[in-house]
Amino acid sequence: MRVYAVLFIFVLIVAAGPAAAKVSLGIFNSWGAFRDPAVPRCYAIAESEEITGKAQRKSYVSVGYWPRRNIRAQFHVRLSRDRSTNSRVMVGIGGRRFQLTANRSDGWSQDRKMDAAIIKAIRSANSMTIESTGRDGRPIVDAYLLRGAATAIDAASLGCSKQH
Repeated sequence: MRVYAVLFIFVLIVAAGPAAAKVSLGIFNSWGAFRDPAVPRCYAIAESEEITGKAQRKSYVSVGYWPRRNIRAQFHVRLSRDRSTNSRVMVGIGGRRFQLTANRSDGWSQDRKMDAAIIKAIRSANSMTIESTGRDGRPIVDAYLLRGAATAIDAASLGCSKQH
């Protein structure tokens, strides 16, 4: 069922037209890998499998590569709802927890070391949760399955490995 969600994301990207032309590097369970030659950048991406509460938007997690900026395996998350400014955004993977740097709707690793630790945890776990508190004071919990994540991340890395 999540394959359809990833395919839906791909259809939306392709439908955006030539200015946003993305190349599929593969669909791996509920994860997809894409290359955007215009930037250039590559990324692995998945929509959340489950959310707590009513979503304001599609939530997703991505791992991105920007060869010209020397950025590799940068972890990013889009929350399903805006968070309270005084709440943390926490990632839970296989018993490990990471606090992200965040704005109202997005979160990123604090540094490259955290990116590497999150990717390592993703490779050895079955699921991941992103947690925070919404502007309404209610919990935000966006859950992801990780089957296919490692392959999608590898495909994104390889997709940008020869671009400068």
